[in-house]
Amino acid sequence: MGRLGECVARMRAKLERGWLTYSRTPAEIAPMRTLKAALDPRGILNPGKML
Repeated sequence: MGRLGECVARMRAKLERGWLTYSRTPAEIAPMRTLKAALDPRGILNPGKML
């Protein structure tokens, strides 16, 4: 069960990225982008991901 949960969680995270703009407003996404830029200014950590 633990392994299955991990697998599902990983797939969920990948799917959420695509659906983020449908489930969150631009005002809610902006702080996420700001945080990502502050923590990873060169974009080398988890490239292409929101967080």
